[in-house]
Amino acid sequence: MRTKLFGLLLYSVTVLGSAANAQQLLDAYVKEAFKNNIVLQQKNISLDKAQLALKTARSLYLPTVAFSTTWSTADGGRNIPLPLGDLLNPVYSTLNKLTATNNFPLMENQSINFLPKNYYDAKVRTTVPIINTDLGYNKQISAQQVSLQEFEVQIYKRDLVRSIKTAYYNYQNALQAVDIYKSGLQLANEGLRVNEKLLDGGKGLPAYVLRSKSEVENVNAQLVSAQQQVVNARMYFNFLLNRDANENIDANFDNQVDLNKATALIADLSVTGGREELKALDQLININKTALKMNRQFAVPKLGGFVDLGSQSEGFHFNDNTRYYMIGLQLDIPIFTGNRNNFKIKQSNLDLKNAELNASLVAQQLNLSAKTAQNNLKAVYQTYQSSLKQFEAASSYQRLIEKGYKAGTNSFIETIDARNQYTSAQLLVNINRYKVLSAMADVERETATYSIN
Repeated sequence: MRTKLFGLLLYSVTVLGSAANAQQLLDAYVKEAFKNNIVLQQKNISLDKAQLALKTARSLYLPTVAFSTTWSTADGGRNIPLPLGDLLNPVYSTLNKLTATNNFPLMENQSINFLPKNYYDAKVRTTVPIINTDLGYNKQISAQQVSLQEFEVQIYKRDLVRSIKTAYYNYQNALQAVDIYKSGLQLANEGLRVNEKLLDGGKGLPAYVLRSKSEVENVNAQLVSAQQQVVNARMYFNFLLNRDANENIDANFDNQVDLNKATALIADLSVTGGREELKALDQLININKTALKMNRQFAVPKLGGFVDLGSQSEGFHFNDNTRYYMIGLQLDIPIFTGNRNNFKIKQSNLDLKNAELNASLVAQQLNLSAKTAQNNLKAVYQTYQSSLKQFEAASSYQRLIEKGYKAGTNSFIETIDARNQYTSAQLLVNINRYKVLSAMADVERETATYSIN
């Protein structure tokens, strides 16, 4: 009794250990893909750009300081006559006579040109928004776009997980197909050896030897093709992980542990309402709502302030007389825009309605995809169970025919047929096994149950 209990405990620990190792193996490859996949890196760059756009929107609340300067010179144009001589010279002449001096020199009439010569204006202008509702809405939209881009990254991660698992299963499928063909090649060589021995003993036929050689070459050709499939599957898997195409892949994976989970997935389909696709569409609806609110605020005045600290003068002088400061406010109130603002509001309403309809449609599509994936899993799992029974029958049939042929009760053609059935049944089991695993990966993707964080 103690021996049975110990054996059961040891078996349980072994199964749990292999399950954990298998899951850890795939998780390690998924993490590597999250780190190195090129498309995912591009998605992350788009996310970084969205975050920078949000920072830009926030910075619009801060004052803007800029230095500007202008220089100009001109000649000609209109003049302003100043008859200073005509006005002051009679007075100065009278004063000089009264004082018997020349302390009051005579003046000439002057003419001032409108256009400045060798004139500069250098200033530092500080501007700050005081009332501008667009800034708040733009910041809100930028924050929503960051969340939208985060969902896009998560959506691609889930697609990448499915692609990695499917590619890994295809690689294992190709590897085991090579083993099956190698086993078939051994059986074909054994058949050739038996026929050559029978021919040497005078009990065989040359035609059987030739047919056996043909079977060996046929299986060998299939083996070469299967080996090429291994190379292609390895290249694609490494492509997803952005690795060297010929880098080795750890194939030590116990797929039976995952196969045992298939029945649970078939019996219970938990479609989550928190899929990133739905969250992204909800965020898109929020963006359209925010844009609608912003367009409805078109009549709100915009008020800004500015401060200028500068210097202006002719001849590049810089002193107390050239320096100045200026403080001002700028108010913009829309009065008439050709009804363009109302058109924008109507467009925003249509965009919002379209986004809501799209969200409803996608929700139905996702629910349909999840149920379709579950039904597909159910179908391929039943096919896999049937192929197991076919393989069991083909294996027994092949052993009986081989014994019968050696005993002389079965024909050589029957042995070839039995061997082909046996190899085909092995391949069918192998293909259906990984179809089940791939279908499970589809269900996992459609129900968003894999933890990507």
